[in-house]
Amino acid sequence: MTPARTSSLALRRRYRWLNLAVVIGSALICVMLLPMRLPGMVLLGVGPSWLLIWLVAWSVQRTSVEGAIAGFILGLVQDGLTGYFPTHTLGLTLAGFLTARIQKQRFIQEDFVSVAIIVFAMTVIAQTMMALQISAHQLIISSSPYPSLPEIWLQHQRIALSSAILSSLWAPAVYYPLSRWWAHYEQVMTPPGG
Repeated sequence: MTPARTSSLALRRRYRWLNLAVVIGSALICVMLLPMRLPGMVLLGVGPSWLLIWLVAWSVQRTSVEGAIAGFILGLVQDGLTGYFPTHTLGLTLAGFLTARIQKQRFIQEDFVSVAIIVFAMTVIAQTMMALQISAHQLIISSSPYPSLPEIWLQHQRIALSSAILSSLWAPAVYYPLSRWWAHYEQVMTPPGG
């Protein structure tokens, strides 16, 4: 093995660890932002869905299975912070799967506006999954602590639209640095001449 090849392998190995740190670190920053309600981050009492923004940034460049797995893991993390019912896991898994699927079909190009539109749509889908779970609980269990069905869906409209608007506005703040990093990472990891 030549010295140049050895240093190239060592560089790739370091970049793999650095990429792992960027992925986990950026997801943890999004987790820490979830409970924060800073000025400009609240609309009608609802904040942006930081984990969903991160999930869209991840899934746009991945396969459907990878997007779904990331959504499942992030859903479990968010459930650990908020409570297990209604679960965030279903909505985030579906959002990760659909985001990767949309991108692979090339319906939408990879730029800021497209990512903001995807984040908006996926936020509405994830919040609808939450409303469906609460509605099912209300219909199945007679002593449900949740409000009546019309009230659930009125609240869903307010929450879903507020969260979708804020999330899509904040999406470039998460997407841009991560996409730049992943593009640089891919360039470094591509073997010379390949």
